[in-house]
Parts: sequence; C-alpha cells; structure tokens
Amino acid sequence: MIIEEKFARQRTYRNNINRYRGLLKTELSALERQFIERRLNEEESAMKSLATSTITLTFETPKPITQPPA
Repeated sequence: MIIEEKFARQRTYRNNINRYRGLLKTELSALERQFIERRLNEEESAMKSLATSTITLTFETPKPITQPPA
C-alpha cells in the first residue's frame, strides 16, 4: 500500500469517527444509537489495524565508486 493511500485511509477513518461521536451527542432512538456505536467501534478498529500495519521500504546499498588506476 502506498504511503499516501494509507494517510488518506487514516484521514477517512478519523473523519468518520468524529462524525459518529458527534451523532452520539444528539437525540437518537435506541436502535440508531446502537447502529452508530457499532459503526464507531468498527471504524476505530479499522484505524488501529491500519496504524499497526507495516510499510515495507526497500533500500539499495550504494555501490562503491571505483577510481580508474592512475
């Protein structure tokens, strides 16, 4: 996964989490509250999972510069 894509996903999860937390501060039916709490937990879990995933970076060791014989 490209780093930019990972950041975009994190931003999306964070925005969704903030939106769900805001909705929980409003007047909701028990069913609506249950649904939003479940979605909030799913988004938080997904964000934690993404945050703990690793990004593999590969570096090549530079080859030494050889000097022609003098």
